[in-house]
Amino acid sequence: MSYVFLVAGLSLLVFGGDILVRGAVALAVRMNIPHLIIGLTIVAFGTSAPELLISIRAALTGLSGITLGNVVGSNIANIWLVLGVPALISAICCDQKNIHRNYFFMIGASLVLIALCFWTPLTIWHGVVLSILMLLFLGDVFFRARKHKNDAEVLDDDVEELIEEIEGSTETQLWKMVALVFLGLIGLAIGAELTILGAVAIAKTYGVSDTTIGLTVVAIGTSLPELAATVMAAIRGHSGLALGNAIGSNIYNICGVLGITALITPISVDPVFLSFDLWVMIAASLSILPFIIFKWKINKIIGVIFLLAYGLYTYKVLEMGRINQANQASNQSLINNSVVIS
Repeated sequence: MSYVFLVAGLSLLVFGGDILVRGAVALAVRMNIPHLIIGLTIVAFGTSAPELLISIRAALTGLSGITLGNVVGSNIANIWLVLGVPALISAICCDQKNIHRNYFFMIGASLVLIALCFWTPLTIWHGVVLSILMLLFLGDVFFRARKHKNDAEVLDDDVEELIEEIEGSTETQLWKMVALVFLGLIGLAIGAELTILGAVAIAKTYGVSDTTIGLTVVAIGTSLPELAATVMAAIRGHSGLALGNAIGSNIYNICGVLGITALITPISVDPVFLSFDLWVMIAASLSILPFIIFKWKINKIIGVIFLLAYGLYTYKVLEMGRINQANQASNQSLINNSVVIS
């Protein structure tokens, strides 16, 4: 039953996020909001809605391991998995305009997150710092686009296609748009609840922590929309979109998802993040640095290397989780025995 909850929850998250974005974009188009604003806010935050709902719900129920694990694990998956798979289909170009600027912002945001995690738990002031970074990023992108009078420089082709597709559907009635938004929100809320129930049950079944499940199962599940989008783009010959999507998603995960969650409720930081996972996140981000600087293509060989790296990381996380739980059980047994003897 735990697997049913998990699959159903992740499916509802994907479905809810999609119709929420479509309904919100339709309303924005109806209100004549510029494409750039729609793309940078409604679409961007809407596609991160599954991570946000999962993070908030998990933190509120005391499962901060899933909250932080979801973001850190998703960011690792976005580099090694989401870039690795489409690279097997078509080489990913790394010469997009402004990609350097966004990439180094992602690295900076990652380093800020690591520094903040040493002052655990993440509370309101941490959330303020991350939220300010998010606003700075959005402001920078917006003013760059306005300066060059070219939205296409900052909006991906798939985002423009979605907006134009909805813009062409003039027959959509207002009540239908509002209904889509509400259905999306309901789907996200129920999906988050089911996902957490399933994830916790699986963690108990296999004797691992919620942190381990958050870093692996939940992270992969919430990265599926990005993976599906990049694979479809690669099939259509637009694999270059994958890099921009991965970098943008990582920035929104750190600054947007964790920033908003920390403003709502404290997020405790498992020591394993500071000793291992956060550094792997940085390593994954730095692994694409040469391709960004020298504008090399991420080809099939690199794609295989990325996937092997992600597989090794996932194995290590699961093994560490199993060992940690075994040690905790052993220590608890020794404590119980000492109590009986005394």
